[in-house]
Amino acid sequence: MKTVDLANATSSLADYSRQMRTSRETIVVTKRGKPVAALVPVTDADWETIRVSSSPVFQRIIARSRKRQAREGGISSAEMRRRLNLPAKHGNDR
Repeated sequence: MKTVDLANATSSLADYSRQMRTSRETIVVTKRGKPVAALVPVTDADWETIRVSSSPVFQRIIARSRKRQAREGGISSAEMRRRLNLPAKHGNDR
């Protein structure tokens, strides 16, 4: 990961993007040593993936789901198949 202080970030966004694309390294912009922004390489992602993964609403849904999973547990894929009336899967069905 590369860091650049905001005061020293004199290259264009295009130049930083080219550096990142070549190095595949995240560039973190800092102000007085604290991160304020990041340029992150995007690989194998479409627009929907990028929009959803950066959505505060989506992040809250995921956090809530993880808390519920930790608190209540989940169901096995075999149980999900049963509930959806799908045929049982043989092998590593959990």
